[in-house]
Amino acid sequence: MKLILDIWRQAEPTAPGGFQSYVVEDAAPEMSLLELLDRLNDDLVAEGHDPVAFDSDCREGVCGSCGITVDGRPHGPLANTPSCRQHVRSFTDGARVRLEPFRSAAFPVVRDLVVDRFALDRMMAAGGHVAVDAGTAGDADADPLPHDDAEYALDFAACIGCGACVAACPNGAAHLYAGAKLLHLAVMTRGREERGRRAKTMVAQMEEDFGPCSSYGECSMVCPESIPLTAVAAVNREVVRSRLRGRAD
Repeated sequence: MKLILDIWRQAEPTAPGGFQSYVVEDAAPEMSLLELLDRLNDDLVAEGHDPVAFDSDCREGVCGSCGITVDGRPHGPLANTPSCRQHVRSFTDGARVRLEPFRSAAFPVVRDLVVDRFALDRMMAAGGHVAVDAGTAGDADADPLPHDDAEYALDFAACIGCGACVAACPNGAAHLYAGAKLLHLAVMTRGREERGRRAKTMVAQMEEDFGPCSSYGECSMVCPESIPLTAVAAVNREVVRSRLRGRAD
């Protein structure tokens, strides 16, 4: 099948960018979007042109590195599906498809479809971890966690940090991501010890890099792991809890 691809090309962060059109004549319905870009890049390289830069790693919907915007929607037309699991069969023969990077002030373009998502890492570095003094970590089963609590934590730990929630939000908010990390660690036995301090530092960093929540729920609709909107509500709840307790607990 034939597809016409309008792809954002940008040589470097400070360079002007724009869309360029390419035609792939032999796209197969079973191809993923990334395999489609691989096919296009084979042709571009053979013709002596620069290939389209894009991120990918596992290509199994696990790592979260492959995010692109397809026809204005982060990841692609299928809801709750990462870019590497979106397929050409979602488009009709001869369709024109627009591919561009995740759009957010917090995600500056590095090159073509590649963006810098380090703002998410800064949030995690601010408090998204559990501190254990070297040499003092106990056995994995030393701190029992009820089965229901473990399942609840795993539901939110499933977040792969792709950043689609930020790209989907009109305000560029990261509340779904932040809430998922806060809820995951708040439930864990060791994570509870730093719960209040974590909420304060992570949310402070989030507010520095990202916009306010739009309250429309676009984030949950594009999240590859279907993180529920209860994660968004958890952000303010965890901050209020830490203030009411008046200590880092």
